[in-house]
Amino acid sequence: IVVVTPMDLIKRKRAEAVNRIISKGYLAPKRVYVGMATCEIAAGSKEVMAVFQDAIAKGLTDVYLSQKGCAGRCNLEPTVEVVEEGKIPVKYGKVTPERAREIIERHLKKGEVIQEWVI
Repeated sequence: IVVVTPMDLIKRKRAEAVNRIISKGYLAPKRVYVGMATCEIAAGSKEVMAVFQDAIAKGLTDVYLSQKGCAGRCNLEPTVEVVEEGKIPVKYGKVTPERAREIIERHLKKGEVIQEWVI
Protein backbone atom coordinates (compact mmCIF):
# COMPACT_ATOMS: atom_id res chain seq x y z
CA ILE A 1 0.00 0.00 0.00
CA VAL A 2 1.30 3.43 -0.98
CA VAL A 3 0.56 6.14 1.55
CA VAL A 4 0.24 9.65 0.14
CA THR A 5 0.81 12.29 2.77
CA PRO A 6 -0.57 15.83 2.66
CA MET A 7 3.01 17.03 2.05
CA ASP A 8 3.25 14.70 -0.97
CA LEU A 9 0.06 16.27 -2.38
CA ILE A 10 1.42 19.77 -1.84
CA LYS A 11 4.71 18.91 -3.56
CA ARG A 12 2.85 17.39 -6.52
CA LYS A 13 0.55 20.43 -6.85
CA ARG A 14 3.55 22.77 -6.68
CA ALA A 15 5.39 20.81 -9.39
CA GLU A 16 2.29 20.90 -11.60
CA ALA A 17 1.95 24.66 -11.10
CA VAL A 18 5.63 25.30 -11.90
CA ASN A 19 5.39 23.16 -15.05
CA ARG A 20 2.26 25.05 -16.12
CA ILE A 21 3.97 28.42 -15.58
CA ILE A 22 7.00 27.34 -17.60
CA SER A 23 4.99 25.73 -20.40
CA LYS A 24 2.87 28.87 -20.88
CA GLY A 25 5.98 31.00 -21.20
CA TYR A 26 5.34 33.22 -18.18
CA LEU A 27 9.05 33.12 -17.35
CA ALA A 28 10.22 34.02 -20.86
CA PRO A 29 13.06 36.57 -20.89
CA LYS A 30 10.87 38.94 -22.95
CA ARG A 31 7.20 39.63 -22.33
CA VAL A 32 4.93 41.67 -24.59
CA TYR A 33 1.59 43.01 -23.40
CA VAL A 34 -0.84 44.48 -25.93
CA GLY A 35 -3.62 46.71 -24.61
CA MET A 36 -6.89 44.95 -25.38
CA ALA A 37 -9.49 46.94 -23.44
CA THR A 38 -12.58 47.89 -25.45
CA CYS A 39 -11.20 51.35 -26.23
CA GLU A 40 -7.87 49.89 -27.38
CA ILE A 41 -9.61 47.37 -29.62
CA ALA A 42 -11.55 50.26 -31.17
CA ALA A 43 -8.21 52.01 -31.75
CA GLY A 44 -6.80 48.98 -33.62
CA SER A 45 -5.13 46.76 -31.04
CA LYS A 46 -6.57 43.52 -32.50
CA GLU A 47 -4.53 44.12 -35.64
CA VAL A 48 -1.44 44.92 -33.53
CA MET A 49 -1.91 41.74 -31.49
CA ALA A 50 -2.20 39.74 -34.72
CA VAL A 51 1.23 41.00 -35.85
CA PHE A 52 2.85 39.71 -32.64
CA GLN A 53 0.93 36.41 -32.81
CA ASP A 54 2.05 35.93 -36.41
CA ALA A 55 5.70 36.64 -35.54
CA ILE A 56 5.61 34.04 -32.75
CA ALA A 57 3.91 31.52 -35.05
CA LYS A 58 6.70 32.14 -37.59
CA GLY A 59 9.48 31.48 -35.08
CA LEU A 60 10.00 34.48 -32.81
CA THR A 61 11.23 32.77 -29.65
CA ASP A 62 11.71 33.61 -25.97
CA VAL A 63 8.72 35.95 -26.04
CA TYR A 64 5.59 35.62 -23.92
CA LEU A 65 2.62 37.46 -25.47
CA SER A 66 -0.43 38.51 -23.51
CA GLN A 67 -3.05 41.19 -23.34
CA LYS A 68 -3.56 43.85 -20.72
CA GLY A 69 -6.45 45.99 -19.63
CA CYS A 70 -7.11 49.68 -19.81
CA ALA A 71 -4.20 51.98 -19.02
CA GLY A 72 -6.39 55.09 -19.03
CA ARG A 73 -4.46 56.73 -21.87
CA CYS A 74 -7.03 56.64 -24.69
CA ASN A 75 -5.18 59.32 -26.66
CA LEU A 76 -2.09 57.04 -26.90
CA GLU A 77 -3.78 53.79 -27.91
CA PRO A 78 -3.08 51.13 -28.97
CA THR A 79 -0.32 50.56 -26.43
CA VAL A 80 2.30 47.82 -26.25
CA GLU A 81 4.49 47.15 -23.24
CA VAL A 82 7.77 45.25 -23.55
CA VAL A 83 9.19 43.81 -20.34
CA GLU A 84 12.68 42.28 -20.40
CA GLU A 85 14.65 40.62 -17.65
CA GLY A 86 16.84 43.12 -15.82
CA LYS A 87 15.58 46.15 -17.76
CA ILE A 88 13.06 48.90 -17.16
CA PRO A 89 9.72 48.10 -18.89
CA VAL A 90 9.10 50.06 -22.08
CA LYS A 91 5.62 51.22 -23.07
CA TYR A 92 4.95 52.22 -26.68
CA GLY A 93 2.01 54.36 -27.73
CA LYS A 94 -0.04 54.74 -30.91
CA VAL A 95 1.18 51.36 -32.13
CA THR A 96 0.04 50.44 -35.62
CA PRO A 97 0.64 47.07 -37.27
CA GLU A 98 3.62 48.66 -39.06
CA ARG A 99 5.06 49.92 -35.76
CA ALA A 100 4.45 46.49 -34.22
CA ARG A 101 6.62 44.94 -36.95
CA GLU A 102 9.33 47.53 -36.20
CA ILE A 103 9.11 46.78 -32.47
CA ILE A 104 9.63 43.11 -33.28
CA GLU A 105 12.60 43.73 -35.56
CA ARG A 106 14.34 46.51 -33.67
CA HIS A 107 13.42 46.02 -30.01
CA LEU A 108 12.70 42.31 -29.58
CA LYS A 109 15.32 41.01 -32.01
CA LYS A 110 18.05 43.68 -31.74
CA GLY A 111 17.48 45.18 -28.29
CA GLU A 112 16.95 48.73 -29.57
CA VAL A 113 14.35 50.79 -27.69
CA ILE A 114 12.55 52.99 -30.23
CA GLN A 115 12.63 56.20 -28.19
CA GLU A 116 10.35 58.29 -30.40
CA TRP A 117 7.39 55.92 -29.72
CA VAL A 118 7.96 55.52 -25.97
CA ILE A 119 5.29 56.97 -23.67
